[in-house]
Amino acid sequence: MTPQPGPGPAPERTAERTTTLTVGGMTCAACVGRVERKLGRLDGVAASVNLATGRATVSHPAAVSAADLVATVEAAGFTAELPAPAPDPDADEGPAAAGGPDDGDAADDAARAERRRLLVTALLSLPVLVLSMVPGWQFRNWQWLCFVLAAPVAVWGAAPFHARALRGLRHGAATMDTLVSLGVAASFGWSTYALFLGGAGTPGMTMPFSLLPTAGDGVAHLYLEAAVGVPLFVLAGRRMEARARRGTGAALRALAELAAKDVAVPTADGEKRIPVSRLRVGDRFLVRPGERVATDGTVVEGSSALDLSLITGESRPVEVGPGVAAVGGAVNSGGLLEVRAEAVGADTQLARITRLVEDAQTGKTRVQRLADAVAAVFVPAVLTVSVSVLGFWLGAGADPQAAVTAAVAVLVVACPCALGLATPTALLAATGRGAQLGILVRGPEALERLRHIDTVVLDKTGTLTTGRMSVTALTARSGGLDAGAVLRLAALVEQGSEHPLARAITAHARERHPESEQLSLSVRDFKATPGHGVEGTADGHHVAVTRPGDLDGLPAPLPEAVRSAEADGHTAVLVTVDGTPQAVLAVGDALRPDSYRAVDHLRRLGLRPVLATGDRTATARAVAAHLAITEVHAEARPEDKAALVRTLTEQGRRVAVVGDGVNDAAALALADLGIAMGSGTDAAIGAADVTLVREDLQAIADAVRLARRTLGTIRTNLGWAFGYNLVTVPLAAVGLLNPMLAAAAMSASSLLVVGNSLRLRAWRPRGATTTRRPHGPRARNHGETS
Repeated sequence: MTPQPGPGPAPERTAERTTTLTVGGMTCAACVGRVERKLGRLDGVAASVNLATGRATVSHPAAVSAADLVATVEAAGFTAELPAPAPDPDADEGPAAAGGPDDGDAADDAARAERRRLLVTALLSLPVLVLSMVPGWQFRNWQWLCFVLAAPVAVWGAAPFHARALRGLRHGAATMDTLVSLGVAASFGWSTYALFLGGAGTPGMTMPFSLLPTAGDGVAHLYLEAAVGVPLFVLAGRRMEARARRGTGAALRALAELAAKDVAVPTADGEKRIPVSRLRVGDRFLVRPGERVATDGTVVEGSSALDLSLITGESRPVEVGPGVAAVGGAVNSGGLLEVRAEAVGADTQLARITRLVEDAQTGKTRVQRLADAVAAVFVPAVLTVSVSVLGFWLGAGADPQAAVTAAVAVLVVACPCALGLATPTALLAATGRGAQLGILVRGPEALERLRHIDTVVLDKTGTLTTGRMSVTALTARSGGLDAGAVLRLAALVEQGSEHPLARAITAHARERHPESEQLSLSVRDFKATPGHGVEGTADGHHVAVTRPGDLDGLPAPLPEAVRSAEADGHTAVLVTVDGTPQAVLAVGDALRPDSYRAVDHLRRLGLRPVLATGDRTATARAVAAHLAITEVHAEARPEDKAALVRTLTEQGRRVAVVGDGVNDAAALALADLGIAMGSGTDAAIGAADVTLVREDLQAIADAVRLARRTLGTIRTNLGWAFGYNLVTVPLAAVGLLNPMLAAAAMSASSLLVVGNSLRLRAWRPRGATTTRRPHGPRARNHGETS
């Protein structure tokens, strides 16, 4: 009996859940469409499958279990499994708990096997193609040599296509593999018949080109070039495509590498190291200088400066002491810390960033969905046309060889070689040219999405700035010590500190005065006060390098220098010699010298720049004013940057994100186009679609121009590939195109596509008009010193 509705919680069957499956065996968009359709037939289930990541994100009611989803995917002819569960904190570490190496070895073995298959196929196929396509080189019994060379290619070289086609046939599915397998089997099968029974094996036989089928000449024709050319071209195309997609998981792997693997915990007998997975909330652990903070926590004892650049992307060090939060993954730049764990496992900030990147990479654009739908119709349509042509000609009383010839010609001519090469070859040429220009492009999706980009979200540190702490200004008191002497004394004292500010000051002193070996002089009575500064006796003077206090007691022009540094978002450091304030150092992250021109070039391309940074508001506004950027988002955490991208997208904007830190990784992956600086973190580079290697911000504009040019080339290639099929398939169907000519046309179409793509190798970025910087205070270079 159906229960009557009443008060209480909603029935469990109405609860929506989201499950991620790892799907194996998918090779084309038709496979994606089949998995989505199979899952979608379950009651209340909606699925989105990503071919690049091999993952299916499934929304389903609680009544549909994960096992049901796995069984449905396997029933469609593919493999499926749930992600590995999180390790048990109480379980001992073992081979299974470590996880990963076997999977990585299996992937490497598969890649090596694919390379060997492609290499052997190419070595065997090239002689067959040359002899078949150049009648003047056809010596006595050439056809038998071609048969011997073609047999391993048709059987072993094309084995993956045959296996996947048979698997799809068992489940009632047709994919691109089905076309490839049938085309190879039909071409090789007919050629075998021709050699042994059709008279083509006669010594001295030659095979000239013919525009029309010549079945009535008494000799069956050979189509061995199609039997070897089809698997060769498709294997090569898929190999290039796989290489372009190989970096999909790089962001997640880089994020995983940021996490510490083990940690030192205090014990009654001293300390011991345990796996991080065994830490629980409330446990205490030690962090020595140079080590990463194992997990999010609160400092209990000790003081230090934490380098958060790998987590936040910002170069400014964070002073921590008792009661201050410490973020997992940060590097301890100073003294010994004892930290109490506040979050572990999936609850840490690093884990949340990882999930944001993972969720973003699982999504799929509308263009991809359209391609999936087209591919799902294309393959069955070609098969239907081929069978219909065979039946029509046989029913019309035509010669059986002519009927078979027309049917095979439809399969061969419709084989998606040009379609498969249209994107990878353009990408290969573009990435090669881009590498010469310091621009690394990941895959065709980036170029496809760039078509509608109108907004560029720029990170500050490491993107618009150098990403390194440095002395940006030195202001000495009027009538006091020489600025060079003050800098030298400050560096002598600071060389005893490991603080990032100290390293910036000593590096600046060595750069300004390379001859100063005296920096190695010992400092007496050295004392470091966390959060305040250092002091000591150097070269007979008592020197203190500290944060400035009351500005009213400072001589001119030091107060103005402090206010100017703070207005620019830099750190002001006061140098006092023998109790007298002598100079103010401004330490900060300097803008790249070409940043203004780079942002201006983006505007010339019709793109709107937006600044989003985790740095302070004052710093962000100073940088934005210098670059004439009007939209600023300061003090943005990783999730804030991701939310900003979502908001801009919801407003109808097409967003590109430029960044270099782990905090940019989620935003890079969520954006329509992600651009990472090559000097940035592996996580940011892994999540981005484009990486800029050269230390030149104008590479951003060059990357946009290259991507647009490449996208135009890809669209031309695809237009040719589809147009070629629209013309040649009808010709083959009516018997005006035999498989020999079909194979030649297929090869020619592939060569045209490749030739058009190779034009990108000579592409040069169009020079932009030199732009003068505005006059006035805003034009001041933040990297200048006075």
